[in-house]
Amino acid sequence: MNRRRQWDIFCKVIDNFGDIGVSWRLSADLAARGQAVRLWVDDASALSWMAPLGAPGVTVRPWGQAADAAALAALLPANPGEVLVEAFGCDIHPEFLSAWLAAPLPGHSSPVAGRCWLNLEYLSAEAYVARCHALPSPVQHGPAAGCSKWFFYPGFTPQTGGLLREPGLIERMTAFETKEAGSWLHSLGLPAAAPASASPLRVSMLCYEPPALAALLRQWSAHGLAGRPVELLVTPGRSALAVKAAMAQANCPPDSAGLRITCLPWLSQQDYDKLLWACDMNFVRGEDSVLRALWTGKPFVWQIYPQQDAAHLPKLAAFLQQNQLTGAAQSFHAAWNNSSQALPEVDAGALADWQAQTRAARARLLAQDTLSEGLLKFVAKNR
Repeated sequence: MNRRRQWDIFCKVIDNFGDIGVSWRLSADLAARGQAVRLWVDDASALSWMAPLGAPGVTVRPWGQAADAAALAALLPANPGEVLVEAFGCDIHPEFLSAWLAAPLPGHSSPVAGRCWLNLEYLSAEAYVARCHALPSPVQHGPAAGCSKWFFYPGFTPQTGGLLREPGLIERMTAFETKEAGSWLHSLGLPAAAPASASPLRVSMLCYEPPALAALLRQWSAHGLAGRPVELLVTPGRSALAVKAAMAQANCPPDSAGLRITCLPWLSQQDYDKLLWACDMNFVRGEDSVLRALWTGKPFVWQIYPQQDAAHLPKLAAFLQQNQLTGAAQSFHAAWNNSSQALPEVDAGALADWQAQTRAARARLLAQDTLSEGLLKFVAKNR
């Protein structure tokens, strides 16, 4: 199953680095498992801070206009690809497909033999995922006519493609929490530990522009969270701008008895993981960060990507139900993603129950194959 294969993963950056974030983590994880990966991305600029050190076994290639694809496809005959992955349904230029199929694989008589073409779909806990996972889709037109593309759905049950998680993640998190968190926080200019009299809850904030943000900051500024003051660590970009605007809307100072706000610099994926590990609660957005928050086993709030006609709300409800997040976790998610619902206050008991539910969800998911394991098994069977 783990024989070294050449993977070509295509990613189109659409919004807020989520697509490239998932594609990079997947590429790095597959390479760490012995695979060779070419990551083709139309805008790799975010990798300069997201993954400044790169990853052994991963080569980043640009793609954009059709002419670029044709020129870069000349690389393929010397190192033909065996697995093609379209991340989130991005359209690969026909010139690349022609060159991909024209570069024969050693030991195979036909262009298709030995190859596997996958469409890696968005993450969802909805019921259709299990029904549609691993179904073939015959290609009717273009240079790849006659080939089959396979739909591969990440998910939360054994009937889906699994979730992205690298080996040893939980062990690294535990070691960081016990030995490294203080020095890492100090490197960001943050106190390693709060004074005993203050005992704040450390909370990270990665968000779009949630309507409930001003009400949340006003609530925390007045009396904190679960009876404790909040040290809010805000990620840069849209999150920082949203918090600044919400502070003005709520007439909320950046440092009060119940709330202290610190804006962070851009963090690599490894350092963002450490931020989640160092916090008591995490506000996240997008597919990559919600899984990283779930793996911490700590309370988290997911701002799901808003869609027309509120189509994102059933998706959120399915996610909460699948992971058995109820009570405060359910009501807070509802208010954070739906402006018609009031933001609840969370006491210490509710916060503890929220954490217990998250750890139980994590334990269930740790027993399943990861996304990379699922992909490797599928490719070995269907190539």
